[in-house]
Amino acid sequence: MKEKSMEVQHYENDQRGAFIIPENGERLGELTYVWQGEDKFAIDHTWVSPAARGRGVARELLDAAVAYAREKQVKIIPVCSYVATMFQREKSFADVAV
Repeated sequence: MKEKSMEVQHYENDQRGAFIIPENGERLGELTYVWQGEDKFAIDHTWVSPAARGRGVARELLDAAVAYAREKQVKIIPVCSYVATMFQREKSFADVAV
């Protein structure tokens, strides 16, 4: 079940970046990526706190990464197993998939 209005924060430093969802000073989840040139990035890790599982946190993070890729007009390499599975299931992500 997806919660409404989770705050996703985006950080980027050099060639690496992360989307995180904080709550009460703790991270509910994070999705990390590394740039592979100027036109694509690889999502290499998705993590959700055990206490937050089943709340739609991973999907919220992935949706934020996909929105970012669309905004920047770049592609995503789905290295992380969660992201790879979601890219196979969700045809709506086809425009950003490598």
